[in-house]
Amino acid sequence: MMPPAIVVLGPGALATAQRVKALYAGAQIHALQERAQGDVAFSALSEHLRELYRRGTPIVALCAAGIVIRCLAPLLASKGVEPPVLALAEDGSAVVPLLGGLTGVNVMAREIGAALETAPAITTSGELRFGTCLLNPPEGYALASLAQGKRFVSDLLAGEATRIDGAAPWLETVNLPRDPAARHAIRVSPHAWDGNPEHLVIHPRSVVATASVAHALLAEHVREALSANGIAQEALAALVAPAARMGDAGFEQAARALGVPLRFADAGDPANAAEMAGPAQAADSADALRDQASDQASNRASASAGALLDALALSASAQRLAAGHGIALSVAHEPIDAHTLGKARGKLTVLGLGPGRADLLTPMARAALDEATDIVGYATYVEMAGPLRPGQVRHATDNREELQRARHAFELASAGRRVAVVSSGDPGVFAMAAAVLEALEASDEPRWHRVELEIVPGVSAALATAARVGAPLGHDFCMLSLSDNLKPWSVIEKRLRHAALADLAMAFYNPISRARPWQLDRALEIVREVRAPGTRVVLGRDVGRPGETLRTTTLGELESSQVDMRTMVIVGSSATRGFARGDSIGEKGGEWIYTPRWYAQDGGAKG
Repeated sequence: MMPPAIVVLGPGALATAQRVKALYAGAQIHALQERAQGDVAFSALSEHLRELYRRGTPIVALCAAGIVIRCLAPLLASKGVEPPVLALAEDGSAVVPLLGGLTGVNVMAREIGAALETAPAITTSGELRFGTCLLNPPEGYALASLAQGKRFVSDLLAGEATRIDGAAPWLETVNLPRDPAARHAIRVSPHAWDGNPEHLVIHPRSVVATASVAHALLAEHVREALSANGIAQEALAALVAPAARMGDAGFEQAARALGVPLRFADAGDPANAAEMAGPAQAADSADALRDQASDQASNRASASAGALLDALALSASAQRLAAGHGIALSVAHEPIDAHTLGKARGKLTVLGLGPGRADLLTPMARAALDEATDIVGYATYVEMAGPLRPGQVRHATDNREELQRARHAFELASAGRRVAVVSSGDPGVFAMAAAVLEALEASDEPRWHRVELEIVPGVSAALATAARVGAPLGHDFCMLSLSDNLKPWSVIEKRLRHAALADLAMAFYNPISRARPWQLDRALEIVREVRAPGTRVVLGRDVGRPGETLRTTTLGELESSQVDMRTMVIVGSSATRGFARGDSIGEKGGEWIYTPRWYAQDGGAKG
């Protein structure tokens, strides 16, 4: 189960929230912005709860149950797929499970109730009678039919007894009405339910399918192989493919269609075996020869799939089953942990953390951080990515080690890890996305090129600063870094001059530092040759972080002493303008600054 989100609306709930957080590794406190301090900030309760629910995150909301119900009501259409949702009194005096009876909400309610010394308000009849939810088997097992399960539990509540066929260790201490001769049976087996209404069938995920060739019908052929052997699809634990085929979209599509993890293993030379197992060449027009070639290819594919099973070192007692189409099946006596089979395809996600405020981190970036096994980046940004859950590994480096950082991230990901490379702002704006792609292009390491690579955008410093004062980048603009660490200063001067002549609004990154205190003054000299003294300028320091400051000034009044390395400098175009606003902002009173969408034909020249 995913770690829960513990949602609080005010400071009075924080003490109880901390006690609940201590129960679950990786749990985070989600606090209403400007009301309470937590791990994650949010501004709108309804939207936040719905987003958590859609992502399948368990929710412990420290507020009235009615509030939670009204927030989630529009989403309550799929009974049986919802995450656990509980309402908890601020003082811990009431624990009310609301949703997720089939996903462990009552288990959570009992755990939280025990920690808070409060009896949970469980109303589920089966759980009250038997002390467990028979329709929610533990991880590694799957219920064959929810509808049949409900009828079965109703029969037991009406007085029927049951026997247990198969290994169900989680039921050994459960208060069930047992009778070894009972007609009703809880049957724990990978074999498909035969339709007997007196059987509750639970499938251990104990079946592994291996395939040597990916094609459009792979998922269907796996289903056919399972059905031909009387095995339920719910018993499938994983699909395994040759390591040389890592990144093949056909295998990934099949695993998604089957709803199981995709793992990769080495066995002999699977690349050659898979190649030989491909379709017969159309050049041979004789039907008999083509059929013979097809049979030989199928046999080689099946042999290759069987070799993959051998490479997985499954239990010697696992049963091998006959299957065609280059597929092999193995059935173990106990659930199989897919993470122990071969290795996964690694993933490298390059993401932007935004300017630093939790609510400006995009949900997509937050999800990538949550699923990552490793966080890679400049030390300051790795800390900014927190809080991290236990077990996530930090790889913090110096700010100038971009290519080394990218190479290290690919090494981790090619070993099957899920790696998040973090940058502030947007990763594609003077940040790590370009370094990652540069490292990949320069590498001839095939493992790196098999890694799943994704770039997740973020809110850049220029956009965050612009939004705080209005829309100074509302028309054509450019972003320029004044750092000459990675490019000559002569190039910077040339670009500054052309941007000024083009009358573009300009956002300056890395405007000044102790090592190069003169460069901002020189940049301003160049711009002032073209741009009028009254050109509007915005200075935003640490926007989105504690200690944020904003100031509006003009190009004529701007002095380099007003700027440091953490300041975003936005120089407007000739059309950029400002007017008083009703509230106050920055050091000089309130102004809205914006560049209108229309533009003067002769704008840009000084004078």
